[in-house]
Amino acid sequence: MRRIILVLLAGAIVLAAAWGLASLPGRLTLELGRTTVETSTPIAALALLVALVVVLLVLWLLRAVLRTPRTIGTMRAARRRRLGEVAVTRTLIALAAGEQGGARREAARARRLLGDTPQTLLLAAEAGRNAGREDEAETAFRRLASRQDAAFLGYRGLLRQAIAREDWAEAAALARQAEAAHPGAAWLREERSRLAIRAGNWAEALSLVDAPAPKAALGIGAALAETDPTRALRLAKEAWQRDKALAPAALTYAARLRLAGKEKRAQAVLRETWQLRPHPDLAAAFLAPVTDKLARAKAVQDLTRDNPTHPESRLLAARVALDAGLTGEARHHAEAARAAGMNGRRLWLLLAEIEEEERGDTEEGRRAQRDALRQAASADPDEGWRCTACHTPHAEWHPACPTCGTPGSLAWAAATPAVGTALPAVA
Repeated sequence: MRRIILVLLAGAIVLAAAWGLASLPGRLTLELGRTTVETSTPIAALALLVALVVVLLVLWLLRAVLRTPRTIGTMRAARRRRLGEVAVTRTLIALAAGEQGGARREAARARRLLGDTPQTLLLAAEAGRNAGREDEAETAFRRLASRQDAAFLGYRGLLRQAIAREDWAEAAALARQAEAAHPGAAWLREERSRLAIRAGNWAEALSLVDAPAPKAALGIGAALAETDPTRALRLAKEAWQRDKALAPAALTYAARLRLAGKEKRAQAVLRETWQLRPHPDLAAAFLAPVTDKLARAKAVQDLTRDNPTHPESRLLAARVALDAGLTGEARHHAEAARAAGMNGRRLWLLLAEIEEEERGDTEEGRRAQRDALRQAASADPDEGWRCTACHTPHAEWHPACPTCGTPGSLAWAAATPAVGTALPAVA
């Protein structure tokens, strides 16, 4: 109904305009040289209107002709975009289906049609990586990294490649660049801490790790690697305060204190850690400045004054007494350690030395020494550094396990002999 009314209204307006034009009075005369044209005013107005319409049509046709190349280019671009989108879809399908060759072909076709957009570059990189063409993937990832709008995608891809080839230093650098390109990524902080540990950058790992457990171990590593004495002393102190029972923390802090000329404080640190958890390296560090054998025996009393009956304290006292020639006192402490439950190889080897020193090269002495060595062959394994995560033994302590990379996982514990392991015989 509304359309009918609008049509009728438009017809009425046109009819009124035509009626008004036809009712215009007068005549129009146009002289051009010797030619004279004379007509009525309505006819002249109509001719002017027709001429205007013709001019507009000519201008429209001329504009259409001039825009033809652009129109053709737009149509071609639209066609390329449609074909490129089809190629992107086919690449995704090929990647999902595990068709490595098809994925690479379609990804290359998508790049030809759409250009090096973030989407096509990422698809080309993933297609190359799945096909084992790491060089192609790296080229595409580096192109992504050079783009401001997709740098994070490129750095993450390069990071994965560096981790796969175990280039920890390069991976750590790429992780920092990725975080700069896209700050606040939750997984990236944890990844950076793992990479810093793998690369041995303990100071960076210490600043990134969230868990409180490995901070003491990482602090020790940072203190050992620090070249500034003041900062190294502060890092060592913080590490020891986090875990005063950890022997490497006490050793590192005591060493830095001695470099600073604070011998008494260093001895106090070693003594406090010995009280919490005795360790042979603590005794070695405590006795290092003492050269006189009798003075060393007195120093042992100072070190073990808070836990003199601990088996490790007894064993240390026996060793120092034997070195000083006090075989009776050495035997007393060794037997006390044995009575306290110690049955390690170190104890029985020490008893063998005591027998040799006390009885000399006699039949009785040789018999007693052989008995002690037999006991050593079947004794409990001595303590050593062992990873609590992968159970790998290590000759020395590390801030992180060199085998599995777990920080703070090395503990001083006795090794468990494998079932069926034959023990060496002693003649």
